[in-house]
Amino acid sequence: MKYVLSKLPAVAFAALALTAAPAFADEPAPPLATEWRNPSNSVHVRIDKCDGKLCGTVTWASEKAQADARKGGTPNLIGTRLFRDLEPAGTGKWRGKVFVPDIRKTFSGTISFADSNTMVGKGCVLFGVICKSQTWKRLP
Repeated sequence: MKYVLSKLPAVAFAALALTAAPAFADEPAPPLATEWRNPSNSVHVRIDKCDGKLCGTVTWASEKAQADARKGGTPNLIGTRLFRDLEPAGTGKWRGKVFVPDIRKTFSGTISFADSNTMVGKGCVLFGVICKSQTWKRLP
């Protein structure tokens, strides 16, 4: 009887862990290692993990986009992280920072996935009062 009672806490803990697992399983995984294009197809970003968080790094940019970034103070647009330090903020949504290379400013922002081919990036100022969003499409 003593052996059964000493194992009871371990069994209860294991059962608790198993019942808690579905709550984590319901959260969709971010689409890691995927490439996305902005609405004008002038910038492509790769969504991946950076320092344990979600990020989006520029992999390609048109000459005009690169020139606009340089004019705004960002010398090398390709390799720049536009989406930074993103952490889960609900189903299919991540909250962190959005960098705008043309003006060299970082804003609080989110990315969310409407479906497997549509990502919406949103940056806000004044505690979310003024926001701008862009709909990005997944590259094949």
